[in-house]
Amino acid sequence: MSNQHQPVFIPWRYYLIIAIIATAVLGLVWRVIDLAIFDQHFLRHQGDERFLREVRTPAFRGMILDRNGFPLAISTRVYSAWYNPQTFNASNKELKALAKCIDMKPAELQALVKRNQKTKREFIYIKRSLSPEVAANIKTLNIAGVYTQEEYRRFYPEGEVTSHVVGFTNVDDHGQEGLELGYNNWLQGEQGKKWVIKDRLGRIISDVQLVQEQKPGRDLTLSIDRRIQYLAYRELLKGVVDNQAVSGTVVVLDAKTGEILAMVNQPSFNPNNRPDGHMSDHYRNRAVTDTFEPGSTIKPFSVASALDSGHFKPNTLIDTSPGWIRVGRNVVMDHERQGVLTVTQVLQKSSNVGVTKMVLSLPANQLWNELHHMGFGEPTGIAFPGEQDGSLVKHDPWGQFVLATMAFGYGISATPLQLARAYIAIANDGVLLPVSLLKLDTPPTGVQVMNKNRSHELLAMLETVVQKGGTAEAASVPGYRVAGKTGTAKLAGPHGYLQHHYTSTFIGIAPVTNPRLVVAVIIHDPQGKQYYGGQVSGPVFSRIMEGTLRILDIPPDEMPASTQK
Repeated sequence: MSNQHQPVFIPWRYYLIIAIIATAVLGLVWRVIDLAIFDQHFLRHQGDERFLREVRTPAFRGMILDRNGFPLAISTRVYSAWYNPQTFNASNKELKALAKCIDMKPAELQALVKRNQKTKREFIYIKRSLSPEVAANIKTLNIAGVYTQEEYRRFYPEGEVTSHVVGFTNVDDHGQEGLELGYNNWLQGEQGKKWVIKDRLGRIISDVQLVQEQKPGRDLTLSIDRRIQYLAYRELLKGVVDNQAVSGTVVVLDAKTGEILAMVNQPSFNPNNRPDGHMSDHYRNRAVTDTFEPGSTIKPFSVASALDSGHFKPNTLIDTSPGWIRVGRNVVMDHERQGVLTVTQVLQKSSNVGVTKMVLSLPANQLWNELHHMGFGEPTGIAFPGEQDGSLVKHDPWGQFVLATMAFGYGISATPLQLARAYIAIANDGVLLPVSLLKLDTPPTGVQVMNKNRSHELLAMLETVVQKGGTAEAASVPGYRVAGKTGTAKLAGPHGYLQHHYTSTFIGIAPVTNPRLVVAVIIHDPQGKQYYGGQVSGPVFSRIMEGTLRILDIPPDEMPASTQK
């Protein structure tokens, strides 16, 4: 009976269990071998994807220097605070501490965090351009998911004085205006690249490999002399304020090389502290981006074309009575009755009637050709962002009144730089030079656009403008012989020329015996008691020219009255 209750041993079940266990063991062993040997590259790649990152290292932007090596734009090290929403974890107390550290309102910081709660991004800026001290304080807060990174910010030592020439960069240190934009590729350099290992919180644990070494940007040396730039800025500001003008521009050129020693505008702006509001009107470098009708400052070239014809000489008499002349259905007028004038006096008194009579006696295209050779209607070639070409229209056929108005500077447009450059031909023996905002090692090759003797004649004629009886006695400079020309042009509106709104201009050359400088002063829409170019821009020119001559140590060329015989 007892044998009937003994368990029956079934061998196949035993072997089945053994087989299952053996298979599992072999499978685990094979998986270990597969992972360790055959799938090693895949696993390493997956690990790298989680911890290995390629990061960029910022490049140091090149400096912008004046001609004497003084920095006009330089990059300084700053930091940015950012956070990773995926790992960010801060209490209200920590948020308030962070906001205080970066000088930000707690409500603004909380709004930023709330706005990005559901984002999948892993990098969001909190605030940029922070000092190293602030960055160090952020690290001491030790807030999960909050980090800092090193960057560069541009600093402009001369501020408003050079802002229109130098321009500025954005928060990423990329040029936005001026030479910062025009020479961005030259200045910015190349960022570096490297592989690093980061932990799960995004912190860099160690550098792995340098992929590309960063290359610093190259320096840019300008033709600008900051001493002359400041002088021009100060005197232009005074001139604009004193005459209650809307805006103004000054250009100072080296007559021997074409280098721009100063270029300033009003109103200006501080590139180190730009307001958030729209200020593009202040950002424009009006010397190259704004055009205007040059008025009587064109008359020297009208006279030059008349002298070239052989029918006129500096002492040729022209009857301007009764102070006006009818041209077709229109009338050209002088501001007062002048009577009989020599060609020299036509320039000295700035007679519209006199210059009209001369130009209308010439072949129709002669004046246009003269102005075209002087560079009007074409860019100057300085490669400044936003530079305008101006306008010099060639008519076929020419209307008599169109030709007459062109003779005294209406119906064409030019930038202040174009106008100043044209006067280099008068100052430089008839050779027109290319202008440059970069310092030149050797003088450039110019183009002979005017007979040498003709340029000397014009220089002598223009000297009478600043002498007694001329239209710009206020533009004279003690101790120096000065030549120049005034311009007073009405401003054009949507329905014709405006009453009591003018552009007041004076362009001068000194010293006459050996011309070194050309200075152009343009003041737009003066609303004070005076509006003639000699009265408004002449005194500004005088102060700038006198100061520049002394800065450059150019000796006087006029004998004191006590020593003259």
